[in-house]
Amino acid sequence: MTDGVDRGPNADDRHRDDRDQAANQPLDVLIVGAGLSGIDAAYRLRERNPDLDYRIVERRSRIGGTWDLFRYPGVRSDSDIFTLSFPWNPWRGQRTVARGDEIREYLERTAEEFGIAERITFDVDVTGADFDSATDLWTVDALVDGEPTTFVTRFLYMCTGYYRYEAGYRPEFPGEKDFRGTFVHPQFWPEDLDYEGKDVVVIGSGATAVTLIPSMAPRAGSVTMLQRSPTYMFPLPWEDPMTKLLQRALPAQVSHTVIRWRNAVSTMLMFLFCRAFPKLSRRLLRRIAIAMLPKGFDVDTHFKPRYEPWDQRLCVIPDGDFYTAIKDGDADVATDTIARITETGVELDSGRHLPADIIVTATGLDLVSFGGASLSVDGETVEPGEKYAYRGYMLDDVPNLAWSVGYTNASWTLRVDLTSQAVAELIEYMRRGGHTRAVPSLRGARPEAHALLELDAGYVKRAGSRLPKAGDRAPWQVRHNLLLDAWDARRYDVTEEMSFS
Repeated sequence: MTDGVDRGPNADDRHRDDRDQAANQPLDVLIVGAGLSGIDAAYRLRERNPDLDYRIVERRSRIGGTWDLFRYPGVRSDSDIFTLSFPWNPWRGQRTVARGDEIREYLERTAEEFGIAERITFDVDVTGADFDSATDLWTVDALVDGEPTTFVTRFLYMCTGYYRYEAGYRPEFPGEKDFRGTFVHPQFWPEDLDYEGKDVVVIGSGATAVTLIPSMAPRAGSVTMLQRSPTYMFPLPWEDPMTKLLQRALPAQVSHTVIRWRNAVSTMLMFLFCRAFPKLSRRLLRRIAIAMLPKGFDVDTHFKPRYEPWDQRLCVIPDGDFYTAIKDGDADVATDTIARITETGVELDSGRHLPADIIVTATGLDLVSFGGASLSVDGETVEPGEKYAYRGYMLDDVPNLAWSVGYTNASWTLRVDLTSQAVAELIEYMRRGGHTRAVPSLRGARPEAHALLELDAGYVKRAGSRLPKAGDRAPWQVRHNLLLDAWDARRYDVTEEMSFS
């Protein structure tokens, strides 16, 4: 294959087999998505159920999910890589933060080493699924190479993440049709985009913007971050001496486990500190900004958010590279609102004009449940926003379905790995007891509704009712707390508020 991916000796035969799968025995589990979540799910399911018959289907042409989709300059993890990588396959590098291509290569290597790659079928776009209560089977509709295809499975595991791959959030701006330059959305970065010596305006102040700007600054003529309101920045070292010491002193798996838990606990403690002492946290983050930015820089205008720390996710800046780009004069920031786009740049409400050859709309994600696939039970449409999330990964009154969603305040993998272990335990219980259906039920109760993702961010608010709800009591709470979730996992009762038949 020209993309370097080994899809097995007979990829075309595998597609033909998938088209005929409905006529054969149903799969035990169909996993949708071959990114971090899907590969972790495959490992954990087989770890607990060695003879499980599963298949992964992936809409893209190779492994990676998020880390295959995003190709913008400097793309990297927005949390430390030791907690983002799998607990069962050590990360071999020493840097705290990893580049996007390194993460994708790690995922591909992991899938090959653990025999997962041979069970992945690429270029499969799942469009919908219906559960039949008469047979206790999911019929999954998909397009394979553009042709309609059907899969049949006993259990459906959606490892699709929570944002829409085919479209990011992109507001329209007055006058944008007049712009003579190039508009770019980071989710669809052109491989041939030349920004050498050009003026670049990046609209947005989230993780993508603060990654792009220091990466583009050395080559671009100018790079300006245009934000409506500031974001909290938190410097994290590229390399950590203690990590290197532990890797030299301990076997790979042991050192990985120790580093992973040290980083996970320290991140959670920092989050809890910020929530318990918001005023003190604001002062500390402000002092960091003052220390790293040029003397006299207007920190309170550009880096003093109106919200409290962790109302929205903190942006990690490795070695403070974003602040350094500003200090060195390679980048600038403007806190203002857009009046209109002109032929040559962006006119702000303050009257300032930002010259631009390229405008990057780092304006966020468009959240969606189950990768945008429609779900139904016995032909009745399932509306995700009307459902409560059971332990954060199943839906009330929807049988044999799980959805893998990570933490908002820590690494994605910390949560999805707990989820995959719980799903593996549930499936083991079902198989051992001869159960063909498992369905969580509120049993007539209606808990107080809370947001599934506890962030006051624009992309979460825009999702509205597209995401399931969380409740105010177990097992319907979604706490985004690794320490409590890890403790609960040890005491997990697979039958709690769950019906089997």
